[in-house]
Amino acid sequence: MLKDDKIIEIEKVLNDKVRPYLKNHGGNVVIKEYKEGILKVKLIGQCANCVSAKTTNEELIKYNVLKEIPSIKDVILVEGVNDELLDFAKNFLKGK
Repeated sequence: MLKDDKIIEIEKVLNDKVRPYLKNHGGNVVIKEYKEGILKVKLIGQCANCVSAKTTNEELIKYNVLKEIPSIKDVILVEGVNDELLDFAKNFLKGK
């Protein structure tokens, strides 16, 4: 299976099993990278940097992806600071 085919397969699982739940919470998930059986995803919208993000990944995203696509070895949540918080920190450090 080509890498692009695998991404299409992953997107189908995300669309069918994961995104409807995240949408109800004002969020979404995007694929950041798929390499050597490891899928890296990032939560966006209201789900970004949520205190429950790790649980959401383990119990919703990872569970469904591994269940539907056994060839995937792991699903890793890529966390980052949202742009608003970064802008606030930069302005604060500049004394604005």
